[in-house]
Amino acid sequence: MLKKILLALGLAVIVFLVVAALQPADFKITRSATVAAPPAAVFEHVNDYHKWQDWSPWAKMDPAMKVTYEGPASGKGASYAWVGNSKVGEGRMSITDSDPAKRVTMKLEFLKPFAATNTAEFTLAPEGSGTTVTWTMTGKNNFMAKAFGLVMNMDKLVGKDFEKGLSNLKEIVEKK
Repeated sequence: MLKKILLALGLAVIVFLVVAALQPADFKITRSATVAAPPAAVFEHVNDYHKWQDWSPWAKMDPAMKVTYEGPASGKGASYAWVGNSKVGEGRMSITDSDPAKRVTMKLEFLKPFAATNTAEFTLAPEGSGTTVTWTMTGKNNFMAKAFGLVMNMDKLVGKDFEKGLSNLKEIVEKK
């Protein structure tokens, strides 16, 4: 009987590993919100990491998070590094492209709890008298991320944070 249980358990582990390995390598998480302000007003809050503390959902998760800035104050070459609690981890973002009032693209490097390098992008599109802000993160899933994705829905998990951040951004920009 013990042999059958061990064989079944071994088979379940093998099936899990095979299914995880067959998951898509690429991922994309995207959320949008409409802000009642022109693209330039939204852009200034996305293009300047010094303003992220006001709206970033992760800044709210760890108010004691240590943040450092390098490079120019905003735009291409600006970078932001953080070290925080277990909810926010450790990492670095660098603006790789900045097109005024249209788009900000970033290299996003996670160091802890898991190492990963992704691309984050904010696109700003005029929508009537406001702006549709779209926040997207793309990257590659390594084996561990594929396996984790079988038990946790990363789109819902990270998407929830994007939604909160966009809501915070909307509130701040619309108050001006």
